Amino acid sequence: MTANTALLVVAVFLASMVETVEAATIVVAVGVTRGWRGAFLGVGAGLAALAVVVGALGPALTAIPLSALRLVVGGLLLVFGLGWLRKAILRAGGVKALHNEEESFHAQREAARDAAVAAGGLDTYGFTVSFKGVLLEGLEVVFIVITFGANQGRIGLAAIGAAAAVLLVVGAVVIVRAPLSRVPENTMKFAVGALLTSFGTFWGAEGAGVTWPGADIALAVIIPVTFVVSLAMVVALRRGMPAATRRRARVA
Repeated sequence: MTANTALLVVAVFLASMVETVEAATIVVAVGVTRGWRGAFLGVGAGLAALAVVVGALGPALTAIPLSALRLVVGGLLLVFGLGWLRKAILRAGGVKALHNEEESFHAQREAARDAAVAAGGLDTYGFTVSFKGVLLEGLEVVFIVITFGANQGRIGLAAIGAAAAVLLVVGAVVIVRAPLSRVPENTMKFAVGALLTSFGTFWGAEGAGVTWPGADIALAVIIPVTFVVSLAMVVALRRGMPAATRRRARVA
């Protein structure tokens, strides 16, 4: 396995873990509050919808010429990566409140308690919330797996990385039946955002006709530079913000 391939698997694994933790938090909150039948049916429907998306997107992406594919994939990864990285930098810099899965769990649980209960039959609220959570978070996983895999010709390997992350999170949820609040999600989002941004820059430039010195070895420079620049932004935000403001942002 080359270094480039190893980084691909790591990026897919971390991104999939983040999204699965968020989806699991929603499903568990609904399940423990309103019952598991509607939640599990929503999960099943969400997975079925994702299977349809995979069946449609997979062949379509692999049919695109490689240069055009790299340009499209690079641009899309930059959109995703920069979005994640921006939020992670703001959170690490104290401008934006840190994401807390335990707080998300309690918020989802309160919303589930307040929702009307149907008189018999399927719990439509539990079904709908679980379906949306699995579908929306799963779409990001599917997108990353397909784009990374198709561009490198390693869809199977990318899928294995995603599956390992999903199994790890689901296994942990089954054991503890609680939000995975100890998972360093903000740190993982920072790392994933930097990796997606780096790969997006590399592949997008290649698709536009740029020839990187050393080919794939250029990633060994692009990735550290992205991390260093991002960390420098965090330091600048922390130095430029009054301590009282940082404390308010943490508890917001």
